[in-house]
Amino acid sequence: MSETRTVYRQLAQRLDAIPNGFPATESGVELRLLATMFAPEEAKLASVMRLNREPVADIAARAHVDSQEAYRTLKGLIRYRKEERGLCFGLMPFVVGFYEEQLPRMDREMAELMEQYLQETRGAGIARPEPAVHRVIPVEEAIPFDLEIFPHERATELIESAKSWGVRRCICRVQQQLIGKGCDHGIENCLVFAPVEGLFVNDDVTRAITKEEALRILDETEEEGLVHTTGNYRDGLNYICNCCSCCCGILRSVVEFGIPTAIATSHFHAVVDPDLCIGCGDCIERCQFDALSLPGDLCQVDEVRCVGCGACAIICLADALSLERRIEDETPPLPTDIRDWTAQRADRRGIPLSEVL
Repeated sequence: MSETRTVYRQLAQRLDAIPNGFPATESGVELRLLATMFAPEEAKLASVMRLNREPVADIAARAHVDSQEAYRTLKGLIRYRKEERGLCFGLMPFVVGFYEEQLPRMDREMAELMEQYLQETRGAGIARPEPAVHRVIPVEEAIPFDLEIFPHERATELIESAKSWGVRRCICRVQQQLIGKGCDHGIENCLVFAPVEGLFVNDDVTRAITKEEALRILDETEEEGLVHTTGNYRDGLNYICNCCSCCCGILRSVVEFGIPTAIATSHFHAVVDPDLCIGCGDCIERCQFDALSLPGDLCQVDEVRCVGCGACAIICLADALSLERRIEDETPPLPTDIRDWTAQRADRRGIPLSEVL
């Protein structure tokens, strides 16, 4: 095995040791995919990095490279922050992580390698194990006004509580278009936000927008029937993806690869008012998860397939569909934050966190 290939294999193994996962394939396509994202010297450093940020000198020592050389290389990577001990760097997972940062470099080669990787792993690493990487946020309009809804369940609350906002192109739709697939949904509608002002002003990947524009994009994606998703934890959220099952790697894992637990459902499910349903069938095509059917004159909901997004309810002209809160035992409690999620995922995979933190 060549030295370069060895470096990428070491990086792949490091990424798979992170709770998010990055499973190997028989063909080794994951190594070719990493080679489109990392130069060999970057891969060498990344393969010894930890999730927690740390000074350059610590990383350089483990990689057996000069600190100044390591500093210049690490500045080309993506996760760093200025702290009292200087500029500190940490390794990001593959998804959600540095893959989403590849928009400026995404080309046909990378897109094809990503597709091959998804197909060979059948979504593993993104879709397995629990807790899921993403969870569904319900459309608020689909929830009866007298039903309690918590701040972390409201997309508008996440946006309203921020101080800066941005929008990105959906990397999943970009990737699918590059391989000649894709859909007609909008491209620029992945929302990001932060608790500090002006964070996205000079961002090369993110276009800075106002709060009002972020809320408008949210409304537009609901009209398109897209599914709001975000990190599968309660506190510290900073993005909302607006997903479709034809392009999104996570939703594709549910629909295409048959992994229902690839995404955490919202704490709601659709219900039908039999007195109002006119059996028009408009909602059937709207549902991306085949959770609705029309065996007779009334719509029926498969609660197992329903993710509780509410996309069906907002187009029901008869107001026969709405969201109802699931029984508490049907949905596991949300991890508190990303650290809690990481600990739970590590425990489920049997990974000792001390080796990667």
